[in-house]
Amino acid sequence: MFKNFFKVAWRNIIKSRFYSLINIIGLSTGIAFTLLIAAYAWKELQVDRNLLNVNQQYIIQSKWKDANEGYDLATLGPLAKALKDNYPDLVANYYRYDGISSNVSKGDQSFRENLQIGDSTMLNMFGFSLLHGDAKTALNSPFKVVISKNEAEKYFGRTNVIGQTITIESFSGSKHDFLITGVLNPIPNNSVTAVIDKYPGEFFISTDNLTFFGRNMNWQNPFIVSYIELRKGITPKDLEKPIAHLVKQNAPPNVVADLTPFLFPLNSFYLKKNGGLVQKMIEVLSAIALFILAMAVINFINLSISRSTERMREIGIRKVLGGLKNQLIAQFLIESIIIVFFATGLALTFYLIGRNLFSTILGKEIPSLSGFPVYILFLPFLFILIIGFVAGIYPAFVLSSLKSVESLKGSLSFTKNKISLRKSLIVFQFIIAIVTLVGAMIISNQVNLFLSNDLGYNRNYVLSAQVPRDWTQAGVNKMEIIRNQLAALRQVKNVSLSYEIPDGANSGSTSIYQFGKDSTQATTAQALTTDENYLNVYEIPLKAGSFFEGQNPDSGKIILNATAVTALGWKSASEAIGQLIRVPNDPTTYTVKGVVQDFHFGSMQQVIAPVAIFNVRFAPIFRYLSFKLGPGNISSAVHVIQKKWTALMPGAPFEYTFMDDTLADLYKTEIQLKNASYTATLFALIIVLLGVLGLISLNIQKRTKEIGIRKVLGSSVAAIISLFIKEFISVILIGGMAACPVAYMIMHSWLQNYAYRINITALPFVISIASLGLITTLLICLQTIKAANANPVKSLRSE
Repeated sequence: MFKNFFKVAWRNIIKSRFYSLINIIGLSTGIAFTLLIAAYAWKELQVDRNLLNVNQQYIIQSKWKDANEGYDLATLGPLAKALKDNYPDLVANYYRYDGISSNVSKGDQSFRENLQIGDSTMLNMFGFSLLHGDAKTALNSPFKVVISKNEAEKYFGRTNVIGQTITIESFSGSKHDFLITGVLNPIPNNSVTAVIDKYPGEFFISTDNLTFFGRNMNWQNPFIVSYIELRKGITPKDLEKPIAHLVKQNAPPNVVADLTPFLFPLNSFYLKKNGGLVQKMIEVLSAIALFILAMAVINFINLSISRSTERMREIGIRKVLGGLKNQLIAQFLIESIIIVFFATGLALTFYLIGRNLFSTILGKEIPSLSGFPVYILFLPFLFILIIGFVAGIYPAFVLSSLKSVESLKGSLSFTKNKISLRKSLIVFQFIIAIVTLVGAMIISNQVNLFLSNDLGYNRNYVLSAQVPRDWTQAGVNKMEIIRNQLAALRQVKNVSLSYEIPDGANSGSTSIYQFGKDSTQATTAQALTTDENYLNVYEIPLKAGSFFEGQNPDSGKIILNATAVTALGWKSASEAIGQLIRVPNDPTTYTVKGVVQDFHFGSMQQVIAPVAIFNVRFAPIFRYLSFKLGPGNISSAVHVIQKKWTALMPGAPFEYTFMDDTLADLYKTEIQLKNASYTATLFALIIVLLGVLGLISLNIQKRTKEIGIRKVLGSSVAAIISLFIKEFISVILIGGMAACPVAYMIMHSWLQNYAYRINITALPFVISIASLGLITTLLICLQTIKAANANPVKSLRSE
């Protein structure tokens, strides 16, 4: 029985190879996109899942009364350890680290690397294993380091490097050899070694080295990333009072008043951080993938129903000869499953071919088929059965329900009665296509706003590179001499020494208030530390006063942005010039020297905050040299800078980043969404146009005699073509009318995540509907023109 079903199904597929091919390509396109998105989602959902006891582990985050006061991903330095020491019945383990970057060298190799100065509990708490070394002693004393497998191969060309040394530079400019006591096995993506994707840790050293780097983990430091593991049966609520007690007992009064630490589950931290951007990305892409798969299934259903007239006599004869309805249903379902089988096979081929391209589009590695667990590899077979059943169930039941007499007569009443259903399904496809196209255009416009020149500064021809850190007055003087020599290069217009570049990562916040007023009226401002050239390098407009001049008297001066002026109560920028400002617990009385125009220091998700700019001579901390290059051969200019850099700072790697790349990294998720939306639009258009192609071909085939009669009666080719165009244009217009409010609501909701956003205009909607209508019209013309030009005699003999 089943052998006969498969034989008949195969014959029908071969007989209607054109429509079978359209079905297979359409389905494979939808399935391939769905598989790629599913693989991306699966990989993202695996983050942190392989950590030991992850369901009992939490990251201690901070909620500040003023979001500008502190860093939400970190907390007070001793808190995690104090919880373990004072409440051992509640807390099973802890891990803290101070994330820094420094120069690491071996011989003539030198790179700037991310380091984690952390507790020795890291390995046993999270279950990280060592490829080489003893996990119990690897981090138990000063000047020992555990490195990743990649870094071992990078510096030594092999992994077994236990007993070897590397040299790490401190922030005072001194260097010390560190003994390699462990090489980590490759670690899956997690939120411990990479709490921030941008700064993944590769070198791990113990807190015994804090003094060497001039760092601390005291109660005044709220920038320490901290994790705790609770004992079984203990909940975060059980630690609320202990945390509050420790903070009140040990933290400074202003911190006690403004800070509320809380526990966030580590197993969901990656998905929820940054306002849940990762989770939203997964949800949006998954929804798009399911809709595109639905479009492909709709194509199958539409073509199956439209081709029903070709199967009527077959169905009638089967019924007259004793064929049962269940047998007919089985026949059509098997045909559906066979088509889905071929489509899935083609989709897997597309997956293998497009995996690397899709990884580039999303900025995330899409796993190869061998990268999945064995049980995942059986899912395509289940997928084939489910999609085959869903795609074929409706046509199977409808076609098997035809009356024997009507079937033998080849009656068209069935298909005529189902025209409205087919059109409804096509409308649904056009709605999805229009929504994805409108969404892609609006997302693109918003991303273009992020990367536009309307940022309050000029990013063009600006690159930055991190420098060795000697945070002393002598270190600043030395770095200024180097800065001036680099600025003297013909290819360089200016160079600035600063702690910050406009990437959202500043040294922290500070409270400022007008001299003579109470400190309780203080405004929290982002603190930036720069030299006198910063304004010219980034071309930030000055609203009033003047910027730093590089002289010692500037040490008591401060620069504000326009938002800070308003927050402090002055009516204009000029009124603020010469006014006195105090910082709590700071004996210095600052004079406002200048006011700069507001500029976007961080993401446009947040409103521009008050900014207070200090002179690097007065606050000797720095990380970057920013270069403003002149127009011309950029690569040649970079080569000249690198050569001079190496001569002035031997052993310090010249690892530079253009501001365009810095901004792209700041808006990485949005750019990924933009690329994914355009990819989804392409897939949606392919599927909807394949569906139109198949339905137009069937429509022409069914109306061949009508076309011949119309030609005999004097109808022109254009008039015949217009008959088919009108039918589909009305469908597009209905789809557009339904899609526009849906697209508007979705994109309006998405834009609310940003403090600065574009206005939604009618243009994306008009362009989307018009473009889809034009492409569909062109496709219809290409299909119908041949039939319209055919000899009417042949058309009239078509039956």
